[in-house]
Amino acid sequence: MIVVLIGPGGVGKGTVARRLLERDGRLWLSRSWTTREPRPTETGEEYFFVTREVFESAIANDFFYEWAQFQGNLYGTPVPHPPEGRDVLLEIEVEGARQVRERQSDAVIVLLTAPSMDQLEERLRGRGDQEEHVRRRLESTRGEIEAGRRLADYVVVNDDVERASGEILSILEGLRQSRRVPS
Repeated sequence: MIVVLIGPGGVGKGTVARRLLERDGRLWLSRSWTTREPRPTETGEEYFFVTREVFESAIANDFFYEWAQFQGNLYGTPVPHPPEGRDVLLEIEVEGARQVRERQSDAVIVLLTAPSMDQLEERLRGRGDQEEHVRRRLESTRGEIEAGRRLADYVVVNDDVERASGEILSILEGLRQSRRVPS
């Protein structure tokens, strides 16, 4: 199963993805590439941070499962090769999710949202983003959420990481059970 976690910047996709991995040993995270600079709060394990030249070379060699340009930076997911018996978790942007859906119609897309725009703005500022980046993110958020709602199979509000993660895990378990039952 391919599970795609999408949502606007600052909604907590990375935090929820880490919690999902901790709580469900059947999930495997495909680590994305980006050309953006690491944030002050990032350790370097969130993405493979590469130059635009390296990224564009990977595009030319059909290395990516999906890729998109967002806010002037490139983001992409290498073609996933999970360990046997593991479901793939992708933490990506809405445009990338659209590409995944085109390649694999049965991918499960979950839109993660913040409880409010005020909380989203607070989260963006709290992770150390530059003021211009926060402003651009907030301007694009409504469009991302609208596009995400059209694409998503499920919408989960990240008002509490444990609750939101639990809701997603319940969705996944239900899907796993329904896929095991012969039709």
